Amino acid sequence: MRTACRSLAVLLALAGGACTGDLGRPRPNLWSDTIAPQAGFWSATFRGEAASYFRMTDDEEQLRDRAWRLVMPAHERNLFERQVSDLAHARILPVAVQSNAASDYFRGLTGGSYASQASRYNRLAEDANADRLLVTPFRGNAARVVAADRVRMRTVEGSPLVPPEKADPAMARVVENEGLILWVCERVGFRIESYRYALANLVVEMPSREAIKAERSIMALEAEAGPLCKLPLIGAFGGAGRAQEPAEKAPKPPVVYKG
Repeated sequence: MRTACRSLAVLLALAGGACTGDLGRPRPNLWSDTIAPQAGFWSATFRGEAASYFRMTDDEEQLRDRAWRLVMPAHERNLFERQVSDLAHARILPVAVQSNAASDYFRGLTGGSYASQASRYNRLAEDANADRLLVTPFRGNAARVVAADRVRMRTVEGSPLVPPEKADPAMARVVENEGLILWVCERVGFRIESYRYALANLVVEMPSREAIKAERSIMALEAEAGPLCKLPLIGAFGGAGRAQEPAEKAPKPPVVYKG
């Protein structure tokens, strides 16, 4: 147990020390370009999760970049949770280690000093709007990846020129891609739940007409998240082959990338 705790502390320190670029994503560096991907591959393999050695397409790389912001905690003050989520995004840690406490965002939102209660409501509306603007391009990106995966698997199954040993890593990549889409859908649902929790508690603590603006922003995010979570998938995880709707009350358990 002590060894595991020390290892986690080292990983958190390395992840937390990475500089950030656009939208808070880690800038390309030795950690994000080399160490984290390799560590994530071997960590996922050790846990028995699907992990492919195939090089990623441009769309697959972009899908992971776009996912980063949506799977992170919604408020930057949740520092520990952000570092854990960063390691989960790299697959160094399993996604199950992420916090599922809807109160996390509210604590971050109210943890600092603001000029007035309007500032808190405005920040809530801004965060919901920022998520909404990210969901649409992620959905388009995901649709392209799923379409390419359909071609990939048809070629694996139908072409005599593809060696049989490439079937497993090809399917592993499909599982990775669909698992990421399902994870983003689940975390967007969790963000919506967190925003609603924060709004309800803000109204109780400090009622304001600004609550109307925040409520509308959350509703707009919900409307945008719906099509993402209905995106037709190949069905690598079984079921109907589509992402699930975001939970309205309790968040669903995180997706595990099992093969």
